[in-house]
Amino acid sequence: MAHMMQTYHPLPVIFERGEGAYLFDAGGRRYLDFAAGIATSALGHGHPKLRQALFEQGAKLWHLSNFFTIPGQEQLAARLCSVSFAERAFFTNSGAEAVECGIKTMRKYFSHTGQPERWRIITFVNAFHGRTLADCAASGQAKMLQGFGPPMPGFDQVPFGDIDAVAAAIGNETAGILIEPIQGEGGINAASLDFLRQLRQLADRHGLLLFFDEIQCGLGRTGKLFAHEWAGVTPDVMALAKGLGSGFPLGACLATERAAGGMTYGTHGSTGGGNPLAMAIGQAVLEVLLAPGFLAEVERVAGLLRPGLERLVQSQPEVFSAVRGTGLMLGLVCRPANLQVVERLLANGLVTVPAGQNVIRLLPPLIIGDAEVALALDVLQQTGLEFRAVAA
Repeated sequence: MAHMMQTYHPLPVIFERGEGAYLFDAGGRRYLDFAAGIATSALGHGHPKLRQALFEQGAKLWHLSNFFTIPGQEQLAARLCSVSFAERAFFTNSGAEAVECGIKTMRKYFSHTGQPERWRIITFVNAFHGRTLADCAASGQAKMLQGFGPPMPGFDQVPFGDIDAVAAAIGNETAGILIEPIQGEGGINAASLDFLRQLRQLADRHGLLLFFDEIQCGLGRTGKLFAHEWAGVTPDVMALAKGLGSGFPLGACLATERAAGGMTYGTHGSTGGGNPLAMAIGQAVLEVLLAPGFLAEVERVAGLLRPGLERLVQSQPEVFSAVRGTGLMLGLVCRPANLQVVERLLANGLVTVPAGQNVIRLLPPLIIGDAEVALALDVLQQTGLEFRAVAA
């Protein structure tokens, strides 16, 4: 890695191929994948429907640019709108771009409606919205902002889950509220359903736009297609990515007709966003996610994993102190350093990923079954015992 910018610190294993919920290294050793590329490989590795879409479209046309009509865009946009609150979609290559588009959509709405003074957005402590300068400013984390000059203005951070703090932060310049219904990078912090409902009510009362970042928690990860469905509310704008392409670079910014009203010709664009190959794969992903019984099975399997993790915490309180999250977006709060736990789990054949607040994230492909849950719990149990033995 001598020629790479040193922005990553990869773990000491090289995976050569994947199959379903499993990864295989160059020596042929099998690992259970409970990271899924940070909740991205939603349908696991080598899914036959995704392979078919890739091969069929790949043999026809990969890229055009948006100077030309790409029929797949309208097809995927129509499908996403039909199963959500949205009436408009913009396709991107990543989640960071989808959030950036959403920020611009909110600000442009108020400019378009004669209120250009309303441009500030309320965000939350421990948020993560991506790595562009605007997304970093929205996230507000010092580790993401230091060394890059003054943060982009326009974001007001308040404590996660504190509706009074949100209300107090609303001023004459406020345009909207941006929140992850479940914070991923921040430590698997799930907003209460009442809090999401209160945000909707507050936004309506003050004429604000509500923006849900469902890049990590959306697309079936909680057992419903979108995490906000559990609260029975809808946003005005939503960012999707990760699972939408199940490993292929694909993001989307969805919005109501009203919220998207200012996004007119020339206000935004993307060279590769919405390319024919991505659209074919996105449609294939939705076909699988929306097939009868698929999301119910995700919810059923999650109902096996969560109690198993809670029993683990009860039996090994010296190693694990709490379980967080919803569905197949779960986190274990660790007492040892979470990266040490991640490395030991990897050595024992289970792939996980760290998060803030000393959490390890368990983000398996949505296709896992009982056998994978049992295996993951066995490896976690074994690894916890190893940490207890060292401590003793």
